[in-house]
Amino acid sequence: MKHLIHTLNKAFDHRVRLGVMAVLLATDAVSFNDLKEVLDLTDGNLASHVAALEKAGYVLVSKQFIGKKPNTTYTATAEGREAFQQHLAALEKLLRPG
Repeated sequence: MKHLIHTLNKAFDHRVRLGVMAVLLATDAVSFNDLKEVLDLTDGNLASHVAALEKAGYVLVSKQFIGKKPNTTYTATAEGREAFQQHLAALEKLLRPG
């Protein structure tokens, strides 16, 4: 059991990143504003954590304009979905050893 901690993915260490990935796995795509509201975050806090997940290849960021308003949406990549599911499985093993 002592080695199970090393199977956790450091990209999901922070509760915000854990929350972002949980929301993204539950839906196909989510807008910046919806994600910010669901997780009760500031613009800067959400942006910095999503940027880290994007850099890891776990989140795809799409930016477009709807009329004259910018609209940013996020989706989990296939790699991100797999990594998050592996992270959750590792957490379950820590909770239920044996």
